[in-house]
Amino acid sequence: MLNLSGGVRLTFRDTVWTVRDAPVEPISIMSDSKLHSAHRPSSAPGSGGDTMLRIGATTGLPAVLQSLGARPAQLLAEVGLDLSLFDNPDNLISFAARGRLLEHCVARTGCQHLGLLVGQRAGLESLGLVGSLVKYSPDVGTALQSLVRFFHVHTRAANVTATVDGQLAYFGYQIKQTGTAATDQVADGALAVLLNILRSLCGPGWKPSQVCFAHRKPDDIEPFRQFFRAPLLFNAEQNALVFLADWLTHRLPVDDPELRRQLTEHVDRIEAHHPDSFPDQVRSVLRMALLTDHADAGHIASLFSIHRRTLNRRLNEDGISFKVLLDEVRYEIARQTLLDTALQVGDVAATLGYADASAFTRAFRRWSGAAPAAWRSAARRGATRKAGSRAVGARDTGASANP
Repeated sequence: MLNLSGGVRLTFRDTVWTVRDAPVEPISIMSDSKLHSAHRPSSAPGSGGDTMLRIGATTGLPAVLQSLGARPAQLLAEVGLDLSLFDNPDNLISFAARGRLLEHCVARTGCQHLGLLVGQRAGLESLGLVGSLVKYSPDVGTALQSLVRFFHVHTRAANVTATVDGQLAYFGYQIKQTGTAATDQVADGALAVLLNILRSLCGPGWKPSQVCFAHRKPDDIEPFRQFFRAPLLFNAEQNALVFLADWLTHRLPVDDPELRRQLTEHVDRIEAHHPDSFPDQVRSVLRMALLTDHADAGHIASLFSIHRRTLNRRLNEDGISFKVLLDEVRYEIARQTLLDTALQVGDVAATLGYADASAFTRAFRRWSGAAPAAWRSAARRGATRKAGSRAVGARDTGASANP
């Protein structure tokens, strides 16, 4: 499997894909595509800080809440948000706040597939400038390349990835920001948006071969079956849509090279003014590299077209080593996988490149002070108590989810 999110050049049917990862701060784009405002995140996603994103892909939440018999303004007020936030898709919300909002709405409505319902209402148009870049591409492959490269314009707290393995293509979504609430809801919504994007690009004849979810199987999967209309795989290593790679060469009906050039130059100027630190660039590609078993320093260095010694030197100049970065990303993936999926500890160890479960257990104990199984049990108990206390707190205000 070849990773396109870190700079790999991939030739598929005489078409060369080159994707570089150069995250910058998220921006808000006005309806006329002029720059409205820019917000610098307080810290990098890998460090556990929070970042902002456009509300665009979540604008359908009030309508979903209303369809479930809830009062949107009331539920939003309970978490300190105003309904007017959803009036403009270019309004900003922090990635953490959105996760907490989804968690609260699930607890208040009892709808376990709320994230899926919200994502179903969004598509290319919800991504602003990024969506325009994707729309005005010559073919599906180029469109996905643009989305992978420029997704950081939407948010730095997550990645979109595109990989090819034999005759299959994988279009995935990864949450990078640690401590995010309702990761299952966030991922379900993201996969729904990605599906709508591919349907708009490929037309009614396209359908996924499989849909993978990096979380446990919900009690009711019928809403997922009805929307995705494909085999579903839960407890997977990544959130991804799997489809035939032949679709990558499918031509798009609207191809405007001049408009695409102008849009690309606009984003390039933003990148030039707000470059990410080198350790953060390395961190951003390490996650997918781990999942595809390409996380050695030599391979990561090649993604940046530099020698391994240069990679180590540049990291050392920023006061960090490759091994420390690798451990940080491994710990992030381990925590998320243990909390969100039912994968056995041995499977998690294999995913992270450890020779056996005991080696992974020793490393995890060093990071967290507890064995993986014990940490998982405590984390799930804590998550359950936290969600329960929020629901009780909302009820104590005298609010009702029903009109």
